[in-house]
Amino acid sequence: MFIFLLTERFRDLLLPPSSQDSEILPFIQSRNYPKLYIDGPFGSPFEESLNYEVSLCVAGGIGVTPFASILNTLLDDWKPYKLRRLYFIWVCRDIQSFRWFADLLCMLHNKFWQENRPDYVNIQLYLSQTDGIQKIIGEKYHALNSRLFIGRPRWKLLFDEIAKYNRGKTVGVFCCGPNSLSKTLHKLSNRNNSYGTRFEYNKESFS
Repeated sequence: MFIFLLTERFRDLLLPPSSQDSEILPFIQSRNYPKLYIDGPFGSPFEESLNYEVSLCVAGGIGVTPFASILNTLLDDWKPYKLRRLYFIWVCRDIQSFRWFADLLCMLHNKFWQENRPDYVNIQLYLSQTDGIQKIIGEKYHALNSRLFIGRPRWKLLFDEIAKYNRGKTVGVFCCGPNSLSKTLHKLSNRNNSYGTRFEYNKESFS
C-alpha cells in the first residue's frame, strides 16, 4: 500500500483530463497494481505566509519541503495574495541539498525579474559545512550561486535589516527546521526593535 499527500501539481500527474479516462482506466484495471491511497490536500501554517505583506521563511535542510507548495503558488500567480515581499532563507550542510529545489528557485527568481519586481523575493542560501568555496553546478544556477553564502546566518543582523527595510510593518516569520533554529527565531521575533516593525512567529509541526 502506498500513501501520497496530494498537491495540485501531483494531482495533475495522477488524474488525467476527462477526455483520457476512457483510454487509461481500462489499461489500469487490467493490471494487478498495488492499491494507491491519496490523502489531502491539507492546510499548512505556511499558507499564512501569503496573508502577510512581508514574510520571512526559514528552512533547515529537508525542512524546505513544506515551503515548496508556497513557492509553486507564487510561481503560478502571486497577484491574488497580500504578500509583496518574501525573504527565503535556506540553510544546508552540503551543496547537493540545494539541488532539490534549485530549478524552482531559479524559475521564481527569473519570473520576478522579468516582471520588474526584483525585490519581491530575497533568496539567501547558507552552506553551513564546507572545505572551501563551492557552487551549485550548472550555468542556469548562476542566480543562486550569487546568493550562496558560507557559514550560518547572522540572525540578529538579518532581523535588524528586515525591520529597518520594513518599518512599521508586521512580518510573518515561518520556520521548519531543528528545534535550536526554531527557538532562536522565536526569541528574535519577540525582541523589540527601534523601527516599529513587528515579527509574528509561526512554526510548522509534524505529528
